[in-house]
Amino acid sequence: MSKVYLITGTSTGFGRALAEAVLERGDKVVLTARKPEQVAELVQANQENAIAVRLDVTNAEERTAAVKTAIERFGRIDVLVNNAGQGSLGSVEGFSSEQIRKQFEVNCFGVMEMTREVLPIMRQQKSGHILNVTSIGGLVSMGGFALYCATKFAVEGFAEGLQHEVKPLGINVTIVEPGAFRTNFAGDANMQSDTEIDDYKPVIEPIKEYLYGNNWKQPGDPKKAALVIIQAVESENPPLRLMLGADAYALWEQKRAAERQEFEHWREIGINTAFADVVVTPIGG
Repeated sequence: MSKVYLITGTSTGFGRALAEAVLERGDKVVLTARKPEQVAELVQANQENAIAVRLDVTNAEERTAAVKTAIERFGRIDVLVNNAGQGSLGSVEGFSSEQIRKQFEVNCFGVMEMTREVLPIMRQQKSGHILNVTSIGGLVSMGGFALYCATKFAVEGFAEGLQHEVKPLGINVTIVEPGAFRTNFAGDANMQSDTEIDDYKPVIEPIKEYLYGNNWKQPGDPKKAALVIIQAVESENPPLRLMLGADAYALWEQKRAAERQEFEHWREIGINTAFADVVVTPIGG
C-alpha cells in the first residue's frame, strides 16, 4: 500500500528532493510551503498523488489546516517529515533577542508543534513515522553556528525522548543528520546577526568564507539523500539517527574522540560526588 507523506518546506532542498523521490515511487505527498505556488508544477504533474498546502510552521492555524487538508484528501498520514528550517551565522552576542526567538520558533518549536498535530492521527492508526531533519549541527556545534546548532540540539533531544514514548504505539522516529549538501542553506534565507563585533571576526570570518565560498560546491547530493531517507522509512527496523555524508561522520568521530578523552580525564573526580552509602543506578538501568 502506498504511503502518505506530509513534508514541510518542499520549495527547495531536501524537502523538494524527497517529495520528488516519493512521488516517483507512487506514494502520496502533501507538499507544504510558505509559498505553495513554488511547488505548483510538481502538483500539476502528479494530480492524483500530490496536493500543495500553504504552511508557515510557526503559524498555529496553518499547522492545523495542513493536517486537516491531508486527512480530507488522503485519509491518513503515514510519514511526517519536519524539514522546514532556517540557517543562521554570526556570534551569539551579535544576534538580537528577536532573532534568537525567531530561530527557535522555526527550527525547534515548529517541529514540536507539527509533531503534536500529527501524533493523535498516528496513535489512532497505530502506525506512522516522524522524521526530523536536523543536521550534523545537531550533534556538533561550532563558533558562528551556536544559535543554529542550539535549535538542532534541542530537536535531537526532543526526538530521542519522543521515540521512547511512541515506539510502543507503533510509531517510529528518525533524526536525519546531513552534512554539507547542495541546498539553499547558504542562500538568502540564512539569517545574519544584527551586529558584527570585531572581537569575534577571527572565529566568524573563516566560517563565513567557507559557507559562502563553497555554496553549490558541497559534496552531498540531495537526490541521493532522499533515496536513503526513503530506505530508512521502508526499513523493518528504522534507525533513530540517520547521518548523511562523509563530512558529517568525520565531524562526529572527531568530537566523540575529544569527548571521550575529556570525560576519562575527569571521570573519577566527577564520580566521587555521591554520598558514601549510595549505590548509583542509571535511569532505565
